[in-house]
Amino acid sequence: MNDQAEALRNLVKQKNSMERNRMTRIVTVTSGKGGVGKSNFSLNFALALRRLGKKVLVFDADIGMANIDVLMGISSSSHLYHLFKQDKTIWDIVQEGPSGLQFIAGGSGFKDLLELSESEMRWFSEQIGKLDGMYDVILFDTGAGLSKETVLFIEAARETIIVTTPEPTSITDAYALIKMVKAKGVDPSFRLIVNRASDRKEGKQTADKISMAAERFLNTQLPTLGIIPDDPSVSKAVKRQVPFTIAFPGSEAARAIDDIARRFIEDEKPSEEVVHEGIKGFLHKMFRLSR
Repeated sequence: MNDQAEALRNLVKQKNSMERNRMTRIVTVTSGKGGVGKSNFSLNFALALRRLGKKVLVFDADIGMANIDVLMGISSSSHLYHLFKQDKTIWDIVQEGPSGLQFIAGGSGFKDLLELSESEMRWFSEQIGKLDGMYDVILFDTGAGLSKETVLFIEAARETIIVTTPEPTSITDAYALIKMVKAKGVDPSFRLIVNRASDRKEGKQTADKISMAAERFLNTQLPTLGIIPDDPSVSKAVKRQVPFTIAFPGSEAARAIDDIARRFIEDEKPSEEVVHEGIKGFLHKMFRLSR
């Protein structure tokens, strides 16, 4: 098993070294509250981007609740903690999931992020910086809610996808998250996903409600990236620990995710400034803001 893991790491390293010519988009996925399907969205969105030919890395940055590997039925032996403690390199903790999707398991790692010493921070920056140009998209699946770590990720990234549901508490908390970020003088590119909508009408009404409030009171544009229906296939897939876009590719939720991925690539391309910042620009801002 160890020989197989070593072979996989070497293969990933070789493939990535040959492909270091990409402009990497850094995207934070977050939500105002837990239980809205944020991590499930991140995982299946990443898989949909893979199917469209994009090379994607999912970075599980959900402090204390990291579960991307669990959703895939994978038991991770390497995660961020090992990188922080300099026990392993970045290539040791990059793992491969279904359909060749690459991911980094979070564990409790990001809880230590704001407490790194200068030497630990230099090591961490050097290691993460090696990812620059090797992926088209790096998705940071952050924790839900108004934690300082989540806000830090949103501040550092130029693109943020907010996941909400039609539930009033979910809408209120999503709005509160945007308000908190704006109060810090930060204006990232926000986009909205409405998950578990009973039908398209409810999804649109939810999106319109929060978007109008954000524009009126926060002077912030919040375009809708997509609406995902409340689909029983999703919970079935979670119980099987298989991503629903793989377990039930013809389901309504899977088709919605595919549409969202196409829209993300085709209709809402970021500015050159956003793309050229890459992972190094993201890291620089994140560590500067954390001090």
